[in-house]
Amino acid sequence: MMRQLAFELVQPAEPTFGNFVAGRNAEVKDRLQSVAAGASDERYVYVWGVPGSGRTHLLKAIAAGMTAAGRRCAYVACDTATTTMPSTAGLDCLLVDDVQRLPPDGQVALFNACNAMRERGAAMVAAGDAPAVQLPLRADVITRLGWGLVYQLHALTDEEKMQALADYARQLGFELDDGIADYLLRHVARDMGSLLAMLRALDRYSLEAKRPVTLPLVRELVRAKTSSTH
Repeated sequence: MMRQLAFELVQPAEPTFGNFVAGRNAEVKDRLQSVAAGASDERYVYVWGVPGSGRTHLLKAIAAGMTAAGRRCAYVACDTATTTMPSTAGLDCLLVDDVQRLPPDGQVALFNACNAMRERGAAMVAAGDAPAVQLPLRADVITRLGWGLVYQLHALTDEEKMQALADYARQLGFELDDGIADYLLRHVARDMGSLLAMLRALDRYSLEAKRPVTLPLVRELVRAKTSSTH
């Protein structure tokens, strides 16, 4: 039962702007939310940051917001096998994640997609792990990534994560002491989606077991989650 509960509950929620913990990234969150709502005059945005800084979350949040509003968008998770881009016909927005991984053919496809989206007056948001000029991409692609706004995403510090966890726990109806937050940071995947999912699981398990959220309870759920994935 415990293993099944862990498997079912300790899953990150679908990325939205509502569950993005902004930290120092409030400005870029607000800008991208405006793009998703079709309320921004700026149609080209490039965001970069280290893994775990929230790049993928924000691009998927744009996709979720636009889809919910009945607008058409396409999300591309680039890798070394990505050689094409979706058709831009009818797209309101093209979202291209991890552009630094594109092979030569994929870079040509991105170049053409950038031009097509601009000609149509549509929006485009791209993301990478470094400033565009430092990416291993064609010069003409780098130029297009810089057509609009450029933002660096800052990964949350441990202190910011602990504060976010404490705030979220209060929303769920319990207090989270620093010892539990520290344990979660050391034993759970450190992205906020996984950490918040663990808090939701802890809340439900504590209610079902009629036990308060304590460190022993946290250890039980973390162990069950680990065993359920093996």
